[in-house]
Amino acid sequence: MDDQLRRRAVGAPAARSLLLTILGEYVLTTPEWIWHETLIRALAAVDVKPDAARQALARSIAAGWLCSERSGRRARVRLTEPTAEMLRSGARRIYGFGRPWEWHGHWLLVTLRVPEQRRDLRHRLRTQLAWAGFGSLGGGVWISPHVERESELIEMSGNGSAAELLSFHAEFGALGDPAQLIADAWNLDQVATSYREFISAFSRQRPRGPEASFRSQTLLVHAWRKFPFLDPDLPEHLLPARWPRSRAQELFENRHAAWHEAAQDYFSGIEEARGPASADLA
Repeated sequence: MDDQLRRRAVGAPAARSLLLTILGEYVLTTPEWIWHETLIRALAAVDVKPDAARQALARSIAAGWLCSERSGRRARVRLTEPTAEMLRSGARRIYGFGRPWEWHGHWLLVTLRVPEQRRDLRHRLRTQLAWAGFGSLGGGVWISPHVERESELIEMSGNGSAAELLSFHAEFGALGDPAQLIADAWNLDQVATSYREFISAFSRQRPRGPEASFRSQTLLVHAWRKFPFLDPDLPEHLLPARWPRSRAQELFENRHAAWHEAAQDYFSGIEEARGPASADLA
């Protein structure tokens, strides 16, 4: 299920992807059951049609993201514990991402070897390494400046996996150009373009009213949460000049704080209203 949730995190704003954002931003903090109608109305505020919202809910329940129970003709849902834990982990990474951090010059180097006949496993592990911020140097060699992420690799190679991962802590030597290494490992131009699009989309927004604030806040979080999976979070001095991450991160924090209360109040108001009692939205 982790793979599914991560794919939704970086996906286009389709119904299930937006539902995941709403679950993390508004539902994760409450242990209570949430009415189906609440989530359908919340999705409607970000332009998801009711049929698509119902389908997103049904698929999320079938996938084990949510558990559901009926109350008369109505239904309500609650996060399953694996989903809640994934969202908590994601929240820590999302809301702390983009801030300056101290680097001691050590790289985490990983070699990945998978039997030729297990191409499906090779693809899955490569995707997981990319999600964790590793860059590929080719030949099964991956690199990251975040040596603390070594612990994330243990699960990949455990449980009888056919994959073999070897990890090394290294420093850059006298040969080669660090800038070229980074250019080979990561497509930073694409990441910078995504940051500039984010800044352009949200710098001029001034929502008026609770529903508009909820819409802006939800789309803000939905757009921002892809960056921990797109940006390898390299040390500042290794980045190109005028790197836009700090501007984007400051914009995210300021807008999120400004819209937080109104957005939360709007979602709580939908839940308190309980939706139309006669609706059968199972």
